[in-house]
Amino acid sequence: MHVRSFIEEMEQLAPPDLAEDFDCGKIGLIVEGRPDISKVCCALDATTSVVRKAVDAGADMLVVHHTPLWTPVTSLTGPTASLMCQLLTANMNLYVMHTNFDHSPEGVNDALAELLSLENKITLSLGLIGTCTITIDELARRLGGNIRIWGELISMSRLAIVAGSGFDPAFLAEAKEAGADAFLSAELKHSVARSSPLPCIEATHYALEAPAMRRLAVRKGWQYIDDPPRLHSII
Repeated sequence: MHVRSFIEEMEQLAPPDLAEDFDCGKIGLIVEGRPDISKVCCALDATTSVVRKAVDAGADMLVVHHTPLWTPVTSLTGPTASLMCQLLTANMNLYVMHTNFDHSPEGVNDALAELLSLENKITLSLGLIGTCTITIDELARRLGGNIRIWGELISMSRLAIVAGSGFDPAFLAEAKEAGADAFLSAELKHSVARSSPLPCIEATHYALEAPAMRRLAVRKGWQYIDDPPRLHSII
């Protein structure tokens, strides 16, 4: 497949115009490599470990959720230089789907809802609400065990989810108004937790978004490269 045909296929899956304004210039084909695509790898982040594994797998294309180039590049040094050197030396393409994939009907939040067996779903401005029939212990297990609960969790029968960093006061208010009785996302700030109208279930950013990339790889027949963050407990 030619890289242009690949891009067209990805843009049908996650149209660029669904992306948030802050993603302008940060999605799509951000590193151009060889024009013909036969082997595709997929991951959440384009880390040096992920790129090395993609190179070893003989990939022509690496599809990720998070761009490694968050800010305009005026110099190539340190980890960014190392990563770009790996990609360019391998002549590998790098394609990013971020908030456009979040908003896509078959995207990040949809995959998380599937993982948690949510039913009777309704969409929110950046996530969704669904009927949750699993226990909090089962939810924790499916998310890898990394959760914290803020507030009094009486019920999560109507669970709001926003994959990634979604603990925004506006999203919490919207979910409350739409009938949610609990809210699941990542990276909760103390000030937001104290004023939240809903009990908050906090998971890791990785746990909430990696399932979408795994599911995408399975559906497309790509190779998924797992590179979870290294968490250390301090006692």
